[in-house]
Amino acid sequence: MGQNTISRYENGVHEADYETLILFADYFNVSIDYLLGRTDNPKINR
Repeated sequence: MGQNTISRYENGVHEADYETLILFADYFNVSIDYLLGRTDNPKINR
């Protein structure tokens, strides 16, 4: 994934699709809710 794509996600120009959110959550070892700002707790409930 390119720097421009990531920048667009960070700045709200584009929204990541479901598969991309899963990839980000797995990469950073956090929950999708944490990435979306729905919780301050980065832990994954499994």
